[in-house]
Amino acid sequence: MLKGLDPLLSPELLSTLRAMGHGDEIAIVDGNYPGVEHARRLIRLDGHGLIPVLDAVLSVLPIDDFVPEAIFRSTVKAERDKLDPVHEEMIDCCARHEPHQQVVPLIGQDFYGRVRAAHALIQTSEPRLYANIILRKGVIYPHAAGEGGKSKVEPFDY
Repeated sequence: MLKGLDPLLSPELLSTLRAMGHGDEIAIVDGNYPGVEHARRLIRLDGHGLIPVLDAVLSVLPIDDFVPEAIFRSTVKAERDKLDPVHEEMIDCCARHEPHQQVVPLIGQDFYGRVRAAHALIQTSEPRLYANIILRKGVIYPHAAGEGGKSKVEPFDY
């Protein structure tokens, strides 16, 4: 356990998030998703729903603001604009952490293809269907890195 970190952020997950670079993507998927088949790196968080895991990840992961779209969700079949309750919860969670980012729907194979290319996949035990989301990692800006009353010494010159 560490201070200030959500306990859902396991050592393996924290290591993976830290190892990701700017522009890398991570998928968080429901319990029905074919995670073993689609993951380059699979992290299992069995026993947890998607929304608490999404909230924990967004508490430490910066979202890419260099591109117009950086958060993507699966759709109900081919119905791009249909929102199940889980999609509304995902959008609300993302808005709390990233109020200027939209959650973009991706239909079927477009979503699957993006997951297959993702740096990693987190498999939850979420029972609701179509409860899948992809996050594109952004950067921590130099002025933000030293916030919080810590030393003003910067380890790098920018």
